[in-house]
Amino acid sequence: MSRSLLTGNGAAAWGARLALADYIPAFPITPQTEIIETLANWIDTEAMAARLVTLESEHSMITAAGAAAATGVRVFSATSSQGLLHGMEMIYTVAGWRAPFVLVNVSRGLASPITLEPDHNDVLAARDSGFLQIHCATCQEVLDSILMAYRLAENDRVRLPVMVNLDGFYLSFTREPVTLPDAKTAADFVGSYDPENIRFRASAPVSQAVAVLGGGPYSYFRYESHLAAESALEVYHQVADEFENLFGRRHEAIDSYRTDDAELVLVMLGSFATKAQQAVDQMRDAGQAVGLLRPRLMRPFPRQQFRQLLAGKKGVAVIDQNLSMGFGGILHGELASALYGQPEAPPILASFVAGLGGRDITGEEFFAMVEETRAAVASDQIPPPRLLYTQAELREVRKLQAVAQVERVELKQPQTVQGGQANES
Repeated sequence: MSRSLLTGNGAAAWGARLALADYIPAFPITPQTEIIETLANWIDTEAMAARLVTLESEHSMITAAGAAAATGVRVFSATSSQGLLHGMEMIYTVAGWRAPFVLVNVSRGLASPITLEPDHNDVLAARDSGFLQIHCATCQEVLDSILMAYRLAENDRVRLPVMVNLDGFYLSFTREPVTLPDAKTAADFVGSYDPENIRFRASAPVSQAVAVLGGGPYSYFRYESHLAAESALEVYHQVADEFENLFGRRHEAIDSYRTDDAELVLVMLGSFATKAQQAVDQMRDAGQAVGLLRPRLMRPFPRQQFRQLLAGKKGVAVIDQNLSMGFGGILHGELASALYGQPEAPPILASFVAGLGGRDITGEEFFAMVEETRAAVASDQIPPPRLLYTQAELREVRKLQAVAQVERVELKQPQTVQGGQANES
């Protein structure tokens, strides 16, 4: 093993290299392009034995990834934001093929308006596709998760593609110390890809793109994929055990931080949870019994583990870095569904939407969310969902609105020059 200072993108590239990915269909999009550039450089210099092919779009890229995986090739690819949406038709299709491969998504907020900063609406738009989802908070997790993802995807009880998600810019271009596993040990852990009955031979072609007529067969195939995704939860725990035994790092389906004696618990996804962890330490120093849960698995959703970890807690503050229009925070809704009707479920489940488009979440805001949740526990009244927004930010938006209004008025009232003076026409 060795230690290197790597970006999240660099860690993703190393994950693909150590997993011995053989085929890499690619299309560049900010902020994931560094992953593809790194892999291309290694292949050109013969540091990595693989073939990288640039396609004309993400739609073609994901099609090629699924097709290659269906012929028995170990496949890796990466995308981000609008690129993921452009390939969304094939995201559903290749999952239906039960083609096991790994796709990294570097989260970035979706248009409109256009932004380069991260939130999770892109990856969560794919949560019902059949792809499994692993969400990372550190560069080390990115590398480790890719190795684990291949074991998960290729397991004979699963056979589904896996999406490994990291936050754009906050993690993709942040350098952190990363432990690189020994190449042979990593290869032994991942193992060889046994395609079983999905290999394709030109001399004996068998169609795997199943077409059905009628709701009965369609329901059967969809439900089989659902059962495979649910099986992935048990498989994930087995893979995590093996990974810890080999490499000494434990990656639970839900990362639990100082929750054993906590009365109030924060719940959130991704790299911003490291800010929450720091806030938890500060609140603990101030004598407050606060903890943090960070799900690494979003699909399959670890319902039972959430129920166990939150049993008997007084209140939960769910912080969503996403917004489902007309509904609210997606993670909050998922957790509410998991806890509904459970005898020891926390009576207060508060919803906060924060970090959209990469907006920072300050330590003071974590304190404020905990205080609001504590007040809700005392009053036994669940607070309405909240979007974190400061008065200063609101004033700035109103300035922009005022400028836009003036510009619209000027456009509606063009000026002409008559007799040497400007007049409204």
